[in-house]
This record gives sequence, structure tokens and C-alpha cells, in this order.
Amino acid sequence: MKKLSRRSFLGNSTFLSFAGALGLMPLFASAQKKPKGNFVHHVYFWLNNPDSEEDKAKLIEGLNTLKGIKEIKLARIGVPASTNREVIERSYAVSWLLFFDNLEEEEVYQKHPVHLKFVENYSHLWSKVIVYDSVDV
Repeated sequence: MKKLSRRSFLGNSTFLSFAGALGLMPLFASAQKKPKGNFVHHVYFWLNNPDSEEDKAKLIEGLNTLKGIKEIKLARIGVPASTNREVIERSYAVSWLLFFDNLEEEEVYQKHPVHLKFVENYSHLWSKVIVYDSVDV
């Protein structure tokens, strides 16, 4: 085995580390890609009984039934974060964030039997719903 000088060893190590990092760059780049879908449907729910953890849990249970609708590319259920600035709206109880490939798939979702059943079974829990739909620019 050929003996390397310290300078050669450090040079080779630096090169190999740099080359290895370059090899991982596509992994990091793909981790930062935007979510799939260019149609965003974000729904905010206010409960009839805002202090009821049971009602909130029921609504979340209902939203989870919608996740299997194939047109949905990405779905997230959330509650208000603990952030507190003048511009932040925190009066809602639950949010439902969806990504679709396009408007047509969102319209299929709106008429889907599972979605209609969700509205039928869980609408008694909320007093107000606000929806923000947007598309990529």
C-alpha cells in the first residue's frame, strides 16, 4: 500500500468530502421543491362550541376521512399556532389545507361522495367556514 503524505491525505479528504456533498445536492434540492399541485384550497373552521375539545376532535376525525380522495395531492390539518402578532388570525379552531393539480380536480373533490358525506355528518359542528382558493403564479 502506498503511503500518503499528510498534505496528500488532507487534499484527498477535502476533495472526497466536497464530491460527496455535491452528490447529495439533488436530494437537498428535491426536499425543497414546492408541494405537488398548483391549486390550493385552504379552509378555516370556527366551531359552534369553540371551547369543546371533543367537537374539535370530531371535526378532525371527519377531515381525516377526506384524505383518501385520490384527487387530493397533499392534505394538512392544522390548528392555530402559538404565534401572536397583530396580523395573525387565530380565532379559528381547525384549518384544512389541500393541494390539487388543477381547478378541475378540486371541483371533482367538491362533488365527491366522501366530501358530501363529510358535510352531511359534520356540518353541525361549525358555525362559520372561510375558504381561500389560490393558484400558482
